[in-house]
Amino acid sequence: MKERNHTFDLLCGLCILRMILLHTVGICGLRHEFWFGKLMAWTFFFMSFFFFKAGYFNKGVVGDFKAYFQDRVKRLLVPYLVWGLIGSLVFFGFIYGVPRLNPMAERLHWDHVYTVSHFWGNPPVWFLFSFFTTYVIIGAVHALRWHKGFSLLVPVLPFVSYWLFKAGNPLWLSLSNVPMGLFFFCLGRWYRRHPFPIVVPLLLILLFIVCNRYYHGEYDMSLNKWVQRPWGAGLGTLCALVGISGFLLRLPQKRVPVVNYIGEHSMVYFVLHYPLIHLYRFVRMSFGHTTRGHWDDCILLTLLVLCLCTWLVPYIERVPWLSGRWKK
Repeated sequence: MKERNHTFDLLCGLCILRMILLHTVGICGLRHEFWFGKLMAWTFFFMSFFFFKAGYFNKGVVGDFKAYFQDRVKRLLVPYLVWGLIGSLVFFGFIYGVPRLNPMAERLHWDHVYTVSHFWGNPPVWFLFSFFTTYVIIGAVHALRWHKGFSLLVPVLPFVSYWLFKAGNPLWLSLSNVPMGLFFFCLGRWYRRHPFPIVVPLLLILLFIVCNRYYHGEYDMSLNKWVQRPWGAGLGTLCALVGISGFLLRLPQKRVPVVNYIGEHSMVYFVLHYPLIHLYRFVRMSFGHTTRGHWDDCILLTLLVLCLCTWLVPYIERVPWLSGRWKK
């Protein structure tokens, strides 16, 4: 059995930890903290990394496109729907089942379900739908042998994304972020075929630091949102993805026990963490306690989410429609 790539597992683990911290701090209303803003500003590219990694390991369409499509449905679309439903059951079970929480239902806006592919109880699953759409488009390009024409289109995709953003992201189901997903996916494929000597990733990391410091911009992939300077966001993301990945790939691959484990089982942490956050939050609110502004709740919630996800990894991965791990 081929050994896992510890470099990408490490980066995946860091991305998952960053995401869980973002959501626990956010649900506790503590995003205004200075250190948190700085941390997010220097790690805004983490969500894009999953598309870059997918492209790096992608081998095109194996077999016919129909089988490829069905495989993506099982591995991505089924967990998207199942975990969206699970999160919704937790969310609405408390909203309508606990009288103290009933007034929250008046503030719900239902259009977000079809506009940004979020579920009220598990909004991060938007990623699975966008990921699925990206895979399907890449598969169609391979199946129809449109490689050359599509390769000419790839450099234009960030501009398409920015145009969609300026137009108010008119595509439903978060599909306005798919052009950037395709761009990062193809960037990963390209880098796999054209690896650089270690000095180039080091220069790219340096360029990212300078760019992010003096020409800061961020790209929020979940909302296809370009923040502050769009050129800084695009250039910074590109340099960070290729620079950090390329640098670590040139080093001896070491397994960092906790972080790599999270990266190896990132799907479970990704789909499960937000329903657990809601569960903690609503239980506390049911007894008249708010988590907003409480660092003790934030720290305890983060630890609970990590511990429970780790404990449930083997159980969830045994169920294909929960984990997306179907036998090939």
